[in-house]
Amino acid sequence: MENHFFVDAKELSAEALARKHRLESDPSSRSNPMEYLPDMEEIESDICAQVMKRMHSYDYSRYSADDVKEALEHENCTVEDLKALLSPAAEPFLEQMARRASVETSKHFGNTVYLFTPLYIANYCENYCIYCGFNCYNHIQRMKLRMEQIEQEMKVIADSGMEEILILTGESRAQSDVHYIGEACKLARQYFRMVGLEIYPVNTEEYRYLHECGVDYVTVFQETYDVDKYETLHLAGRKRVWPYRFDAQERALRGGMRGVAFSALLGLADFRKDALASALHVYYLQKKYPYAEMSLSCPRLRPIVNNDKINPLDVHEKQLCQILCAYRIFLPFVGITVSSRESTEFRNGIVKIAATKVSAGVSTGIGDHEQKYTGKETENAAGDEQFEIDDDRSLEKMYQDIVGEGLQPVLNDYLYV
Repeated sequence: MENHFFVDAKELSAEALARKHRLESDPSSRSNPMEYLPDMEEIESDICAQVMKRMHSYDYSRYSADDVKEALEHENCTVEDLKALLSPAAEPFLEQMARRASVETSKHFGNTVYLFTPLYIANYCENYCIYCGFNCYNHIQRMKLRMEQIEQEMKVIADSGMEEILILTGESRAQSDVHYIGEACKLARQYFRMVGLEIYPVNTEEYRYLHECGVDYVTVFQETYDVDKYETLHLAGRKRVWPYRFDAQERALRGGMRGVAFSALLGLADFRKDALASALHVYYLQKKYPYAEMSLSCPRLRPIVNNDKINPLDVHEKQLCQILCAYRIFLPFVGITVSSRESTEFRNGIVKIAATKVSAGVSTGIGDHEQKYTGKETENAAGDEQFEIDDDRSLEKMYQDIVGEGLQPVLNDYLYV
């Protein structure tokens, strides 16, 4: 990584401001988003070609109500059926889709809803992604937790009853290298029965090392599968290399991870095409690695520090519900996670239809779980959050609400023997 992309100052220098302006105004100043950096592993895989061919040929305007009806009548949902269910023609059939999705969810997951919480351990970042609160040019309070601080945060979370944690960092190899993340994962293994990771993409052997440190699964957001749009949103940093990010889940599986999770950030580009590509990414990779556990999520854009106007375009709760129902019908065995980006009311409703996993006791800031969970003032100066959440329920409250919906909250679904 070229470290001159990284900015850690309250005010940008004249040189940094000039570079930021060039990146925003002059496309020729940006690197090729399809060109790997020298230390990035390239794997021989046909998954990307299959996904992109289907996405580029998807014309959702040509699907009719009859296509949607036919898709809902099929016992097994085909790729063509999925395209119909994601099209505008399916919106009047949302109730029927929800009923079908609910049947599939009950059939394969019973009435269970899994709970987890994220723990951000650092918010330093070397990427310039214009929609993200952590981006290297955003003036925020940066923080990286020391190991003793990480352990204290984990202890507080574990004492609440949580058994699954998702560890996150900003995308900075310089500040949060693989060894630092691995040591945090070793600590997590002492307190939690399931450990997930959402960090910058790494090479196969690095995923293998992290798995040996205790990681069960890896989550990577592709953000958008539209390469042209991706180029205009990711102006600098390693994240700009689109194909390296696309292949991250496959490298993680090759590195021994038990599971991988996928997502596009809805509202960045054409959400119907991104939803199709996300589902197909899972579909083709599951065919190639049938033993692997896979899950999907559908996060929407949220306001960030210094920009409260960032919101998804055209993706309202009705469209989000349509996507989640289509996912469940097309991929009945795949877990679906709905994050705290969404409202309490939406999450309470969707777990009865299609979602199988929700977060609770969430903070997207750095080092503030102890204060949030216990109410005690701490010496830690919390780092700023990545985005605003919409559902801030505690584990206890979330647990009670799930029971109130007639469902069974589950804190762990995996036993080591």
